[in-house]
Amino acid sequence: MVDPATIQARAESRTGPRRLGAARARAPTATIRAMTQLDVEALRRRFPALSIAHGDGPIVFLDGPGGTQVPDVVIEAMADYLRAANANHGGAFATSRRSDAIVTEAHAAVADLFGVDSDEVTLGANMTTLTFQFSRSIAAGLEPGDEIIVTGLDHAANVDPWLAAAADRGLVVRWWEPRLSDCTLDAADLEALLSPRTRVLAIGWASNAVGTINPVAEAAAAAHRVGALVYVDAVAAAPHLVLDARAVGADFVAASVYKFFGPHVGAIFGRRAVRNTLRAYKVRPADDRFETGTGNFEGYAGTLAAIGYLEDVGRMAGAPEGSTRRERLVAAMRAIGAVETRLYRRLHDGLAAIPGVTLYGITDPAQFQRRTPTAAFTVAGLGSDAVARRLGDEGIAVWDGNFYALGLVERLGLEGLGGLIRVGLTHYNTAGEVDRLLEAIGRIAVGGAGQGAFGPGAGTATAPEPGYAAAR
Repeated sequence: MVDPATIQARAESRTGPRRLGAARARAPTATIRAMTQLDVEALRRRFPALSIAHGDGPIVFLDGPGGTQVPDVVIEAMADYLRAANANHGGAFATSRRSDAIVTEAHAAVADLFGVDSDEVTLGANMTTLTFQFSRSIAAGLEPGDEIIVTGLDHAANVDPWLAAAADRGLVVRWWEPRLSDCTLDAADLEALLSPRTRVLAIGWASNAVGTINPVAEAAAAAHRVGALVYVDAVAAAPHLVLDARAVGADFVAASVYKFFGPHVGAIFGRRAVRNTLRAYKVRPADDRFETGTGNFEGYAGTLAAIGYLEDVGRMAGAPEGSTRRERLVAAMRAIGAVETRLYRRLHDGLAAIPGVTLYGITDPAQFQRRTPTAAFTVAGLGSDAVARRLGDEGIAVWDGNFYALGLVERLGLEGLGGLIRVGLTHYNTAGEVDRLLEAIGRIAVGGAGQGAFGPGAGTATAPEPGYAAAR
């Protein structure tokens, strides 16, 4: 639970801009003892939604890539904020001071999650809205003929803002195309796209649709060699991986808190040396250049609590007493990754054994370190929406469609056929839930055989529609 008075005391004890995040981010973490086992049942008890009944049992939430469930502390923190700290920014009275302290600490917590300084963190509505905002500011400094590189793998939130900026400013857009056989990006293909006119590389840390973890550090190093900025969408990576913006060489890293156990809040790291030079679109009295208008302060309280929950996971994973917040978060994400990897292997092996199921993305178990625990597949003879409805009727939550990874689904030739079924695991899922899904898919696949919606050859990658290619 967030204690406004404690947070206020912490904040008021600091002098000058909050810079502790950087020191914590660079603190050594090698001494942390990371366990490979978490008490998943104990953690599940902290998520009220996991007990929602459907028929004779609870709902199985395998919809994590669209937004995770939240632990009790997040719900309590947001309610506590509205009870005891609900005020606008900058007031000379108790509730405003409490509110400001919570907001300050939320920025510091996000900074520790990203491995950066708190004055480099912007909070806002969501990753998409913030990316439109920052892309506009970045593009304001570009000239006609300058080049932006986007990928054919990513969520539209890190593609369409750059396409819009290019149209407004007369910029050239170059496409880094994925290898469709396993939905990966080849760094050698990027080298062929880079030029002295390249100004921005927009890349995802991980694919929200098929789970691919991209070679972000290698790509950033290549982009920096020609003087380009690197804007990384980490939304699909944040629930699963240790994020270290400085280690990968990113200039910007964007995420959404509701994808890692928090409320609907967006967060962006912008490297100080770049961020401070950007044109800001703001009202004159605003004291922050990028957080325009009144913030979602109760959401920021929930953000702080979500990261606090991850700290608790880090303690469970072996982070010692006296460790820094950054160290606890690193321990948490390492342990979460170990749990999810084991669970994903069970999911993958089960799906691969079901006749009629076609998996997309990296399917070689020897390469699973290059993917998150997100499975995308089709079922022969059935549209993905029909499969998702059947699963939903049985109390199993999954997503279907293109998940805003429109370019990838088009390139796979599936957009006109209903797209993909997506199953996303998180650390609060269990082997029993995976088995329940596999049993249901097995029954559904048998029923769909021969119906023709996805006939022979379903899942075969095809070229994008001609109109899409022309739009490049």
